[in-house]
This record gives sequence, structure tokens and C-alpha cells, in this order.
Amino acid sequence: MPTETFEFQVEARQLLQMMIHSIYSNKDVFLRELISNASDALDKLRLEVLRDEEAQEDVSDLHIDIEVDKEQRTLTVRDNGIGMSHDDVVQLIGTIANSGTAKFLQELKEAKDAAASEELIGQFGVGFYSSFMVADEVTLVTRRAGESHGTRWESSGEGTYTVEPVEDAPRGTAVTLRLKPEDTEDQLFDYTSAWKIKEIVKRYSDFITWPIRMAAEAKAEDDGADREIETVNSMKALWARSRSEVTDEEYSELYKHVSHDWTDPLETIRMQAEGTFEYQALLFIPSHAPQDLFAQGHKRGVQLYVKRVFIMDDCEALMPEYLRFVKGVVDAQDLSLNVSREILQQDRQIQLMHRRLVKKILSTLKDMMSDNPDRYATFWREFGRVLKEGLLSDFENRDAILGVSSFASTLDAEKPTTLRDYVERMKEGQQHIFYMTGESRSAIESSPHMEAFKAKGFEVLLLTDPVDEVWVESVPEFDGKPLQSIAKGEVDLDTEEEKKEVEAEREKQQQDFAGLLSWMTTRLSEDVKEVRLSSRLTVSPACIVGDTHDATPALANMYRAMGQEVPHIKRILELNPTHPLVNGLKKAHAEQEADGGLAEAAELLYGMALLADGGELSDPSRFIRLMADRLERTL
Repeated sequence: MPTETFEFQVEARQLLQMMIHSIYSNKDVFLRELISNASDALDKLRLEVLRDEEAQEDVSDLHIDIEVDKEQRTLTVRDNGIGMSHDDVVQLIGTIANSGTAKFLQELKEAKDAAASEELIGQFGVGFYSSFMVADEVTLVTRRAGESHGTRWESSGEGTYTVEPVEDAPRGTAVTLRLKPEDTEDQLFDYTSAWKIKEIVKRYSDFITWPIRMAAEAKAEDDGADREIETVNSMKALWARSRSEVTDEEYSELYKHVSHDWTDPLETIRMQAEGTFEYQALLFIPSHAPQDLFAQGHKRGVQLYVKRVFIMDDCEALMPEYLRFVKGVVDAQDLSLNVSREILQQDRQIQLMHRRLVKKILSTLKDMMSDNPDRYATFWREFGRVLKEGLLSDFENRDAILGVSSFASTLDAEKPTTLRDYVERMKEGQQHIFYMTGESRSAIESSPHMEAFKAKGFEVLLLTDPVDEVWVESVPEFDGKPLQSIAKGEVDLDTEEEKKEVEAEREKQQQDFAGLLSWMTTRLSEDVKEVRLSSRLTVSPACIVGDTHDATPALANMYRAMGQEVPHIKRILELNPTHPLVNGLKKAHAEQEADGGLAEAAELLYGMALLADGGELSDPSRFIRLMADRLERTL
């Protein structure tokens, strides 16, 4: 097969050029990424041999080699792992297989400092391409286990790369960097120096379970003699060491390795179960949400090991969808090495670990809420929307999820509240936890539904996340207090004494408006199921409300967007009996019930209430024409 020349994708070319020509305060990330890739290749080969009894591969000495040549200014990272085929090289190395590349480029351009740029590199998992930060040319030679021919990939990062066959390549992958010219003013970036390589390995890759080997630094008296080969990492898994043996820095580096994030984790969680079923877990809560957290193809789960043998990335059976942001490692002692994702879904031990891991994470969040409110506030800002998804799927832990959830409320525009704190502040005699869903805080606060609650000083939860529209329908109460939407059903905020005072007045209003209410219910029957007097309005003339068990318009739209058929739901029009406009309608109805102008006024009143509720008019042009005609008559 002759040498093939390919062009990088446009976005890949732009990314390479930005890496090559940008200045980063810490370029060491490239070596961490190359070692991580090599470690993954060794894990995959070990697993393949364990699963395939007929595999003929020698796995007695799996390791990573780092070689430097000061004279030629080259650095090579070599492994004897799974390797890659020709197609693997073209697909995995020749392109950046990441749907977020364009967004990454935009954010990289907008990054205002070097630290922000470094964070983005780790966040988007650029990995192999980070080599071009320090190299003028990168050569990759690889042979996949079980194949007889290898492949060479080479590029200077200037827009093209070449791929050609290699006859005598050893199994595994070797990445050789022709380093950029040495900066004599900055010895910190001398990547041909053994001490510099050791420093990077110790900082980023000390926990890698495979030996990382390199030749000791040459001495003047060596006179060309072979240098001693030494292992430069400890190879001791952090989750297998006691808490006192591990530093916070080591935990952070393990997190960065398993998550491909560049920032430190927000929280570290250790677990160790002993007895009939033993396992160890080291979990991390990130300090920020990844860009693809809500993307359809987002990977979730933690790494699964069995007796320190890597089994799989992203073990979904260990972590529910709503905790997909949690990263880490779980090492089980009693599972079979020859397991698949399908088998794991049914495995009783995996299910038991799943339950315990979830409870441990939720209890950690509860402790964080009380012990470190600032850290909890960061968590909730980044992952609150995701955690609330558990209210729809995890019935066993629903109370625990509610207990660690926070919500915006009318009490404080800056600080969210927990349901526990809300209940403790409830007014004497208040039986319900009041809430309202909507697109934004400002939209809810300006809604007519809020008027009576503001006037009487009742706190209302302001729920603006899309998931809020769904979970409130399935969570009936908290701590014995029912949740009630202020935009549904009847609202009664009066105390017992107030009820006695206004009872006679309300009965009189009901009698006075009975004719108008009946007529409007008939007139607007295509749009509303009932027209009634309101106890929730103090300023606005009318508002639209739903029956207690009706789906909200926003929820109905969500179901339609998912392809589900939703029947048309008629809602209720409530009138404010103290508003001059409503009283004018009552008077006009009493004098001229069949007058067309009264019908138009009723239609306009309904339209205004619908718009105030964020709804859509069925015939906007007719509404505008009627409004214009009314305004003209007043001039």
C-alpha cells in the first residue's frame, strides 16, 4: 500500500494552528495525555487476552517506555499494548471525532488567559493533539495485536498528514515528537531532561497501574555506557491505599486522568465495602459541568476494575442517569473478568453496588449542604438541573434527592432555599408548599398569579428549569406538606378570621356576577371550560389557571415535541371582581346581554389573560384588530 496523504478537517486544522501558535503557561499536559493513551492501550490488551483464551499475545511485561534524545531533540512515548490498525489510525488520529470541536474553538478564542485555555484543553479531551504545543512534527508508529503489518502516521500540523504501511513495527504504539527549538531562557520546558520528565510523571501519572520506564540521566563519567532503566511511577492504585497515604493533589490528578478535566474536583468520595462482597470506590464530583452534559450521546458512569484489572470505561450499570456527572473508579473483588454491559445490568452484586454508591453520593451532598454551603452552592449551580431528573426515575431515593435540592423563591432573589427551610418558614395555618413554573424568574414574578401571594406575604418557589414542569407532577408532598401550583386549582389564602369577615361579601359577589360568568363561559366555551371569580388577583382584571390535575401548557408542549399526542386542554378564566374593567363588563352584560361589543370585550379580556400567562393567541391578527378598534373608540 503506497503512502497516503490526507487533509485535516477544517475545524481540526484550525485547532492545530491555535495550539501550535498559542502560548500556554503549562505545556506539560501533552505528556499526561500521551501516557494516559498508552495506559488505556495496555488496559485494553490485558482485557482482550483475559476474555479470549485463544489469544496468543504475550502480556507478561506490559509497560510504557519514555525515551529522549537530546541531540536530535526527540521524545518518544511507547507502549506494547493493543495498538491500532490502519483504519483505526485514519479514523481516530486523522480526525478529531468530537461534536463539540466548533464550540471548543470558539471558547478557546474567547479565553482571556492561559489558565482558562488549559482548562478548555482538558475539558474537551483534545489529548493526542496537545503534542503539537511542544512539537514541530509528530510521528506515530503502531501495530494492532493480532495483525502482521503496522502503520505510520506523520504530520507537522500544517494542514495535512500522511499514512503508510510499516513491515516490522512492534505490537503497540510509539509516538515520537520532534520538539520545538529549545528556549534557552526557560529551562522549565526542557522535555529532553530526565528530571523534567520524572517531575511530570510523578505529578500526573504516578497512579498508572503499569510501569513507566525510562533511562536514568546520563552522567559525565558514563562514557557511552548503557544507562540504567528505572521505573518512574509508583503504580499503586490510590483507591487501594489508606486515606493517610494519599494527598489531595494525588486525588486531583487521578480525577483529571479519569475525567479528562483540567480543574480540581469539587468533592472526593471514598468507599470501602468488606464482607461477603468486597469492593472499593473512589468517586469525584466535578467543579463544573461538561459542555455535553445534556447532549444525547453524553457518556455516563465510572470506570470498572476487577481486582485492579481494568474492565470498562463509563460503566452505566453503576451510576444512574441523573448522576452522570460523577466520575471515578470502582474496583470489585468478586466479579468475573469476562463481563459485558448486558450481563452487568442483571448482576445482583452490581445492582447492590449501584444502590450503595447512590446513597453514599446523596449523603455526601447532604453533608456538603450543611458543612460547606459555598461548595454546595457551586454544586447546585452546575448540576442541580441534572440531579432533579432523579425525582422522576429514582423513587427509592426521592426523599433524599428532595432533601439536597435547592430552589429559587420569592424570599431572596440571590439565595435559593431548601424545602426544609421553606417548611420551617411557613405561615401559621399554611398547609401547602406554593410554587409556580415558568420560563424565567422575571416572567413568574410579573405573573398575575403572584398578586395575592405578594399582597399577603406568602413565599412561592420559582421553578424555571424544564425538568421542573415534569417532576412537580409526580411529587405530591414533602414532609407531609402538599406541593401546590399557584397557577392551578382554587387558591385560598385567608385565615379563619378573614374567611368569616369576607364570606358574606364573596357570596354577594358570586350572586352579582352569576349572569356574567354564565354568559362568558358559554361565549368562550371553545377556549375555556369555566369562567369564575378569582381570589388570587389584586391588580390584574383576569388570569388563566388550570384545573388541579391538568398538565401545564409548557408540559403539554414538551410532550408534543417528543412526538406524543396531547389532547387540547381547556383551562379556566378567573375574573377579578374588584377590577373596574370586570365591573364594567358586569354592568354592560346586565344592560345589553346580546350586544356584539360585549362579546368582543370578553374575547379581548381572555386574550389579555392568555398573553399575561405566556400563552399564544390562536388568531393574533384578530386580537390586534379588536384592540385597535377599541382604542379608536376611546380617542
